[in-house]
Amino acid sequence: QVQLVESGGGLVQAGGSLRLSCVASGSIFSIKVMGWYRQVPGKQRELVADITSGGSTNYADSVKGRFTISRDNAKRTVYLQMNSLKPEDTAVYYCKVDWGSRLTSWGQGTQVTVST
Repeated sequence: QVQLVESGGGLVQAGGSLRLSCVASGSIFSIKVMGWYRQVPGKQRELVADITSGGSTNYADSVKGRFTISRDNAKRTVYLQMNSLKPEDTAVYYCKVDWGSRLTSWGQGTQVTVST
């Protein structure tokens, strides 16, 4: 069984910062890409950022320059540092991990709310 547990979400004022964490545990091996997605009601889940096992990163245009993704392979953890938050960043943020032989696991989601 594989578990992805996210933490760090919450309520913050516009311009503030939050740091999300996602820890992978259980029978997970050969972790490849780790990433963060977000979803608001009525819209499709969208990629925020992802990072390969080698450290290559990819960001949505809307968060470039404000968000930073990183990972600690020894701890099986991926982080998302979110700075200069905007109300439009409000969403449920999900952790996604690609591992093993073309396997994918998702976290349960953590709410991020940015107030004006």
